[in-house]
Amino acid sequence: MQTLFSPLDIGQIRVPNRIAIAPMCQYSAYDGCASDWHLQHLMTLAMSGAGLVMLEATAVERAGRITHGCLGLYNDENERALERALQAARSVAIPGTRFGIQLSHAGRKGSAQRPWQGGGALSAAEDPWTTVAPSARPHDTGWHTPKELDEAGIDRIVQSFVKSSKRAERLGFDLVELHMAHGYLMHQFHSPLSNQRKDRWGGSASGRIAFPLEVAQAVRRALSPHVAIGARITGTDWEEGGLTVEDAVELAESLHRVGLVFVDVTSGGIPTQTPIAVGPGYQVPLAQRVHSQTRMLVRAVGLILDPKQANEIIESGCADQVAIGRGILDNPRWAWHAADALGANLPRPPQYDRARPSAWPGANMLRRYG
Repeated sequence: MQTLFSPLDIGQIRVPNRIAIAPMCQYSAYDGCASDWHLQHLMTLAMSGAGLVMLEATAVERAGRITHGCLGLYNDENERALERALQAARSVAIPGTRFGIQLSHAGRKGSAQRPWQGGGALSAAEDPWTTVAPSARPHDTGWHTPKELDEAGIDRIVQSFVKSSKRAERLGFDLVELHMAHGYLMHQFHSPLSNQRKDRWGGSASGRIAFPLEVAQAVRRALSPHVAIGARITGTDWEEGGLTVEDAVELAESLHRVGLVFVDVTSGGIPTQTPIAVGPGYQVPLAQRVHSQTRMLVRAVGLILDPKQANEIIESGCADQVAIGRGILDNPRWAWHAADALGANLPRPPQYDRARPSAWPGANMLRRYG
C-alpha cells in the first residue's frame, strides 16, 4: 500500500514523497524576471519537505503573461534571474527535493491586473497588450477582445513553448508541466465554451485537443528523456456544454501516447454561470476518474488541507500524488507537521531540529492552546 510519505517515480525522476507544492502565481516579477520575492519564496518552499516543488505559471512569451508581474522564461534576462533564485533554493533544499516548472500562455486571459489591484482587464492607462485566443471572444464581460490566432501565430506559440522548455532543461529543472487548464490558452483551445473554430484546430473534440497535443509533442521531442513532462488539465468546466471528466480522460490518454507521464487534474477557469460547490477535496473525484481510466500518473489538487485527508487520497488509490497550495502558503512547514501526525520520518534542516515535537515540549502546548 502506498502512503503520503512513500517515494514515487515520475518518468525517470524519483521524488521522496507524494507531496507536491502546487504552482502558485506570485505576480512579483519584473518584465518576466524573478525578483528578490521569488528568492525568499523558493528558498522557503525548498525547505518545506515536499518531494516536488512546482514553480508558478511561467509565460513562454511576453504577451503570454497574465499580468505585468508574471514570471517568464522567454529571454536571456528571464533565464539569468530564475537561475539565481533556483540556485539559492537548491542550496537550502531538503535532500532529494525535486523542482519542476509550469510553462503557460495566458491567451485571452492575459493583459490583466494583479489580483490585489482588482484582477480585471488592464485599462488603457495600465499598458495593456493585445491578447490572442482560438476565437475572437473575450474572456469575460469587460475584457479585451482577443485576436484570433492564425496558422503562423499558432506555430509561433508552439515554438515558444519549445524554446522555454529548453531554457528550463538548461536551468536543471527535473520536470516540466504544460498548463492546459484554468482558462489559459491551451484550455481555451480545448473547451467548446471558448473555441468556436471550424478548421483543424476546432470543430470537434479531436480538433479542440490538436493544439495542446501539438505543444506536448513538440516539447517532448525537444527535451532529453530524463526530463519528466506532464500537464495540468481540466476535469470539468462546471457548465453544460463545456468540458467534462470524460474529456479529461481522453486528453490524458492522448498525452500519454505522445510521451507525457503525468497529469494534474484541476477544474474551472472558463467563466460560467454555474456556481461551483467548493469544499475540501472537491476535485479529488475528477483525479480519481482519470487515474482509474488512463495509464497516467495522476496528481490531485484542490483544498487538500489535512494530512490524514492527503494520506487517504494516496492509500485509497485516488491519485499518485497530492498538490498542496494555499495550505503551504499558510504554513510552509505543512509537510513537517504531516509527517509528525502520520508517524513518518521526514528529513528537515538540522538548524531547525530543536523544533521537533520530541525535542520541544512547547509543541504540545501549541496543539492544546493554538
